[in-house]
Amino acid sequence: MKPISRRTFLLGSATAVAGAAAAASAGDWLRRAPAPWDHSAFPPPGEARVAVLRATSYDRGLEEIVAGGLQAIGVDVRGASVVLKPNLVEVREGVPINTDPRLVAAAVLSLRRLGASSVTVAEGPGHRRDTKYVRAQSGFDEALRGLDARFVDLNTDSLVQRKLSSSFTSLGSLWLPRTIVEADVVISMPKMKTHHWAGATLSLKNCFGCVPGRVYGWPKNVLHFAGIEPAIIDVAAAVRPRYAIVDGIVGMQGNGPITGIPAKAGVLLFGDDPVATDVIAATLMGIDPSRLGYLAQASRFLGQGDRARIRTEGEDVDRAVVPFDLIPQFASLRG
Repeated sequence: MKPISRRTFLLGSATAVAGAAAAASAGDWLRRAPAPWDHSAFPPPGEARVAVLRATSYDRGLEEIVAGGLQAIGVDVRGASVVLKPNLVEVREGVPINTDPRLVAAAVLSLRRLGASSVTVAEGPGHRRDTKYVRAQSGFDEALRGLDARFVDLNTDSLVQRKLSSSFTSLGSLWLPRTIVEADVVISMPKMKTHHWAGATLSLKNCFGCVPGRVYGWPKNVLHFAGIEPAIIDVAAAVRPRYAIVDGIVGMQGNGPITGIPAKAGVLLFGDDPVATDVIAATLMGIDPSRLGYLAQASRFLGQGDRARIRTEGEDVDRAVVPFDLIPQFASLRG
């Protein structure tokens, strides 16, 4: 059976339409939202480090840039099992939907040199059910060939049920892939993109791919029904990525995350705090991070959202801004 598109499926559901409308009014959602999380599970966010490094090509000097970015934020993976979680969604020629596989390959090599005991690349695509097809057609098979890194389909991995320590949704618990649960370090590797329901999709939203489609549906519709912004927070709080690497060499603007157009931001971001990384990434996109409802809420407990407490390396953030085109309902996000 031909997979139904995310837009066709969700727009055909009254519940999802309501959720999309709420997502398009992030400021209203933020004012209404409670602050439910287990304070003992989330220590107060401390100072964070984010490196913004100039990168204009996926073919030249990428390994050196990645190594420099990881060093700048003090990545420590000695003896650790590491999972890289890229954004792998769909394949459309000329459309920058996915984290570039060459960047993922460079990260694998750099992490092994830093002493990681193993590096696994893992993703559970939410749009197309045939992960092998997307993986092959997007160039991941070729990029990872010969590297000491296996690929795990998180949609079919064995599962572990985890009680949530936050309750922005009514989900209560999540079934998470064993590969994610048992990793010492999870690194979120999103593509820098706009999103037609959440405003922007970065390292927190990228955690949706850790939730298995065989339990939560395609395109992870249970999460959409629960409310896309509250679900972003609960899922990210369950996955707890330790670091983030954002692919902003060529991002996506406009009607993202699948049908937008290229945006050449020319940067890679490396962060030791995914919330802080998303704050800087949103700023580079010309978006006021305080107007992204889910990010503003996450900065209260999940990571550092105060730019005064985010130490940046590399490019001057305010001088490196490349305003991404936004669809009309998110014009209010403009910083």
